Amino acid sequence: MAAKRAGESEIDTLLRGRGLRRTMPRVAVLRFLKQNPRPLSHGEIAEALEPESLDRATVYRNLIDLSDAGIVVRRDLGDHVWRFELRRADDDTGHPHFVCSACGGITCLPDDAVKIIPPRKAPRALREKDVAVELRGICDACA
Repeated sequence: MAAKRAGESEIDTLLRGRGLRRTMPRVAVLRFLKQNPRPLSHGEIAEALEPESLDRATVYRNLIDLSDAGIVVRRDLGDHVWRFELRRADDDTGHPHFVCSACGGITCLPDDAVKIIPPRKAPRALREKDVAVELRGICDACA
């Protein structure tokens, strides 16, 4: 019970810190994203939150609000599907992802899995590490 209250308190602080009201849909979306630390599509999140009586439009509106507030990151990992994940506390520029070429599964990689060393004349985005890094290959389950 105390752990659940601590998680709810953390969510409340996160919302208040970004100027957002605490609503049941926002809390449900954030709680779900905390429990699933990988990029998820709107459809995956909406389907999982159906038992909480949240429709697809409500989930999408809240994902966009949370994304606009900088709490959630919205990414297209090359397949033209927006995926959402909680922004890591220490993640100002994004972290690398592994995308399975066979099943499409996506895994977050540790920040030190890929090291970017830009040459002198590299574009500013690369120098400032304002880029999305994704590695593609076959995951262990598909290999």
